[in-house]
Formats: sequence, structure tokens, C-alpha cells
Amino acid sequence: MEKDSIYKGIVRAVCTSPAKGTEKKPVEEGHFIAGFGIERDAHAGKWHRQVSLLSYDKVEDFNAKGAGVTDGAFGENLLVEGIDFKNLPVGTILRAGSVVLKMTQIGKECHESCAIRKRVGDCIMPREGVFAEVLEGGIIKAGDEIYAELPAEDRPFTAAVITVSDKGSRGERKDESGPAAADMLKEAGYEITEMLILPDEPALLKNAFIRLVDRRQVDLIVTSGGTGFSLRDQTPEATLAVADRLAPGISEYIRMRSMEKTNRAMLSRGVSVIRKQTLIVNLPGSPRAVRESLEFILDSLDHGLKILRGSASECARKE
Repeated sequence: MEKDSIYKGIVRAVCTSPAKGTEKKPVEEGHFIAGFGIERDAHAGKWHRQVSLLSYDKVEDFNAKGAGVTDGAFGENLLVEGIDFKNLPVGTILRAGSVVLKMTQIGKECHESCAIRKRVGDCIMPREGVFAEVLEGGIIKAGDEIYAELPAEDRPFTAAVITVSDKGSRGERKDESGPAAADMLKEAGYEITEMLILPDEPALLKNAFIRLVDRRQVDLIVTSGGTGFSLRDQTPEATLAVADRLAPGISEYIRMRSMEKTNRAMLSRGVSVIRKQTLIVNLPGSPRAVRESLEFILDSLDHGLKILRGSASECARKE
């Protein structure tokens, strides 16, 4: 790593495929389109995984075991020598010529139809690959230099919003709580990376937490719903199951302030926890309660999230 926090690598191959689930093949050059991906590549689209990248060194290590895979076999668009993508944070900026990419995810779940896994019995893309979106377009070809620039400490916080509702997930009820939370977070300067509606199924919620924290590295996750006394209300249990540490003061403060408006606030079982460098906060299910809860805590969350990110220090309050 250089003093200016920039890594340098060389593009060994640019690869595309006409269909998902198939091995990609090297092409002479890739035409990168802002907000979309690589022209004529099956994985291009209006989503956060527009371009996939893999470290050439990891493929070499894999082939040293006798696998004999070729460029693009793991489904990577860009095979790069000299940069260990897995150890870079989400938000890293990648530059090659006029093309600018932004890392959005580390690793992925391997699907059953993975061509390389079927052929050689293993696939390193879920463990070592990363994904990016195209911020600025242009052309990349083999032999081009590529630079990785670590994200700025003062970048906006990222957030994901999850509504937990059986009826909402089936389309039987319009979700108003999730958009209410997202709107308030946007107004506070957060970048909303994902909005999800999930049924009251703890396993699904836990998997969403793990993906958003471990792979997308969002700073904040807020949930709405599933915090009451119903047998289906298990959002707090799913949240605790993925926690590394507790942050009880946040939920305690929400309940305390909410008691000023209704005594039923004591019946909310929402929790707040930390997983790695992500804060997860459970909010009630109604749009009004969501807005009130966020109003109570948003100002103070800024400092806590900066501490988690490492861009602020914990200091005692001065008298």
C-alpha cells in the first residue's frame, strides 16, 4: 500500500458472457456503461453487481492445485494482477483509464448452477471475488493499469431498511414504514443501499443481516416491524442471533421517549446491536412510530457510527 492509500494493478483479462450461470470468455476490450455495466454482458443491469472482479493471484493459487481453469471461468469480468480485492473495503474506487468503478459487495452466495463448480468441484468467486457499479464509462482492455483508491473517511454513511411483515411481503399491505425510514435517513445524508420487505421468518432476516453486514458492509440497518408480543414477532431474536455486541442504550432511549406518547411503548421488544462495523436497530412497525423513533436517535447515531468506522474517537463528556 502506498502512502496515498492507492493500490496499483494490471488488468490481465476482460471477460463477458451472454447468459448468467455460464463461464465468461475473454474479449478484446470491454465497453463500460455508467449505471449499467459492460455492454453485452449478462450481468449488466440497474443493480449493485454490474461488474465482477477477481484477483489474478487467487486464480494462480487455485490452478497450482491442478484445476486448470481459464480466464473468465469463475464468472469474473475483470481479472486483475497485483490487487487483493477481498481485503479492500466496500466503497473503494477503482480507476482504469476513463472508467470509474465503485466496489459495492464482497463475495456472494454460490448458486447451484455454477458452471465452474460443476466442472472442477469448487469456485473461489464467492470467497475471493468482489462486485462494483460503474460510475463513469469507457473502455478497458487487457494490459491496462487499474488503481484502487480507499474510500474517504468522511464519506456519507450507508444504510439498509428492512420491513418485516408477512402481509407486506405477500403484497397484501402497502409498506409505508420502510419508505418513511428511508426518507428520513436520506434527509439526514445517508445513502440508502437497499430496501427489503421480508416475511416474519427469522432465518430469512438473519441471512439478510449477514449479507448486508459481511458483504455489503453497510453502516446502519434499521428494521421495522416484528417487535411485538405475537408469536410471529421474532425480529429481536433474529437480530440478537447475528450480534457481536449489544447497544442497549439506543432501544432503551426509544422506549423511554415513546412512553411520553403512549404507555404501550413498554410492549416493544426491539433491540439494538453491533455486528462487525454495522449498527442494527429495531424500530416499531407503524410509520408514525418509525418517524418518532428516528427523530429521537438520529442526531446521536452520527457519532456512534463514526466510532464504528474508525473516523472518530470515544471521549469523555467535558463538564
